[in-house]
Amino acid sequence: MPQSNHYETLNIDRNASQTEIKQAYRRLVKLFHPDVTQETTDREKIIRINAAYEVLSDTQSRQSYDRELHYSFENHSKRNERTQTAQQQYKKRRKKTKNADEQIEEWLRFVYQPVNRFVCGILNSWEDQIEKLAADPFDDELLEEFQNYLQDCKEELKQAQVSFSYLPNPPSLARAAAHFYYTLNQIGDGLGELEYFPLNYDESYLHAGQEMFLIATQLYYEAQDSMGAYK
Repeated sequence: MPQSNHYETLNIDRNASQTEIKQAYRRLVKLFHPDVTQETTDREKIIRINAAYEVLSDTQSRQSYDRELHYSFENHSKRNERTQTAQQQYKKRRKKTKNADEQIEEWLRFVYQPVNRFVCGILNSWEDQIEKLAADPFDDELLEEFQNYLQDCKEELKQAQVSFSYLPNPPSLARAAAHFYYTLNQIGDGLGELEYFPLNYDESYLHAGQEMFLIATQLYYEAQDSMGAYK
């Protein structure tokens, strides 16, 4: 069965507005949230939803994706040819790489450890920060402290993303790397929602941010499980 495209994943039309995309994403996030679906939660579905929203919520990346989607229908054979060429080049490069054990050791040291440290720092602190703000959301000092916290988180997230891009993941850790990738994206979206709150004091942004952080936490747990004996 062919994999659905991002529009099908979010159950929206190709001409959907950015508002409709965000609404569809929030609806699906609530529908597939672990607290709602419990044992029937489809982890892969959540990952696909996050990936689709990441692409379609940004105008430039959506335009690039639309062009690629159109191109795939019109030039399927040429695209397959390029894919085969890329795969052949990748295999040649792989022959020159270090052995698997060395790759894993380097990835754990230069990618996993720093990314894990940054992610833990953010995921272990956001609830306390929101709770402090909830004492009086209109207090200028609390609001300023909250905004400073968000800025610090954005800096940590940026460092985590740089570390994550430092080395390609070993094949044996591909699943863990994918979960870390979507964890970072979800944290970024959560911070984006929380940043809107000081602009208009609309609590829906706080709730949306909390939902995204909860999903990020679940994805992080999945990443840790996928690490297995490598941790």
